[in-house]
Amino acid sequence: MASIKRRGNKWQVRVSFRDENGEFRTKSKSGFLTKKEATIFAHELEMNKENGFDIKQSDMPFADYFFEWFKTYKKDSLSKITSDRYMITHREIKKYFKDKPLTDIKRTDYQQFLNKYAKTHAPSTVKKINNIIGNSVRNAVYDDIIRKDITHGVTVNGNKDRVVKVDYMNVDEITKLTNYLIEHLDYRFTANYMVLTAIFTGARIGEIMGLTWKDVNLDFKTININKTLNSATGKGFKPTKNESSNRIIPISDTLVNVLKDLKNKQNGSPCELIYISHRSHNVPSSTGANKALRSAMDSLGINRRNFHFHSLRHSHVAYLLSIGVDIYAIAKRLGHSDVSTTIKTYSYLIDEYKEKNDSIITNGLDQLVQKKQNDLIKHKAK
Repeated sequence: MASIKRRGNKWQVRVSFRDENGEFRTKSKSGFLTKKEATIFAHELEMNKENGFDIKQSDMPFADYFFEWFKTYKKDSLSKITSDRYMITHREIKKYFKDKPLTDIKRTDYQQFLNKYAKTHAPSTVKKINNIIGNSVRNAVYDDIIRKDITHGVTVNGNKDRVVKVDYMNVDEITKLTNYLIEHLDYRFTANYMVLTAIFTGARIGEIMGLTWKDVNLDFKTININKTLNSATGKGFKPTKNESSNRIIPISDTLVNVLKDLKNKQNGSPCELIYISHRSHNVPSSTGANKALRSAMDSLGINRRNFHFHSLRHSHVAYLLSIGVDIYAIAKRLGHSDVSTTIKTYSYLIDEYKEKNDSIITNGLDQLVQKKQNDLIKHKAK
């Protein structure tokens, strides 16, 4: 039975229980303003004890539980960028909930946290942080620390004014950039080769960094994307983003010739990585690749504020759409498991080419009718 005692002007609850080793432990909590509040809390603890919930961890602050969950289940398998996102999430939990235990947080409390966060963050950012927190909370349910998922069915909003539109280059700009890079290739500094590869493949920066000469078939003109390299450091192989990201894509004659020339100039190099730098003996990091991209853009007078290396992936899609490539083929090339992912991610581009596609559709349908029949229809319509 729980013990409820008055301590000064407030009330205290103390509950005894056996831990996993069979030893007696006690858990207490003070600060209740009324005996009724203390009684309700004591009843919840007794119910949790009877149902096998972990009372020992029930007073652990939410932020601490999240951090322990991150270290145990996530840290070793995440890239630095993703790991940093989890640490930002931990910081936000700590800032809002302070030392409040997860067991004391209700769905309404969590919804209020999300609502406050949404005022200063884009909808996509709020969705990401909710997904991360949701995974940790469900783990707490599995660990018998809490009975219900406080993130279930919450409303995820966001500040649309905080949305940063991913920029991409038009056909004229991407053409200028491509030709500039080809004219300024130097095998000793491989960052320009990486930018050029992104233009021709639409691959992610980590995928490009992780390419080895074994992954390239210059005779069949294909690249096998099957791993990534840590984009922040340029060291350490990791799996691709997901299973569908493992793919073999065809490459153009131009890229084949560029890679052949690079391989010849690297002749004798003991490293299998394609984009190893002659000077640093490392693959340029994302910072180095972005610096090379920005330098080329500045030289060409291309001023796009939110353009970075990943924007080349969007530019690749934009160019393929402009020449009429089917969205299904684009999805496979990008490594998306479902075409709906491509449509959702690049819907803004698809909408921009809608008018052109509508014209292709209507003109194509008119071709079903012979010219003399079409002239006859026009004559009758007058």
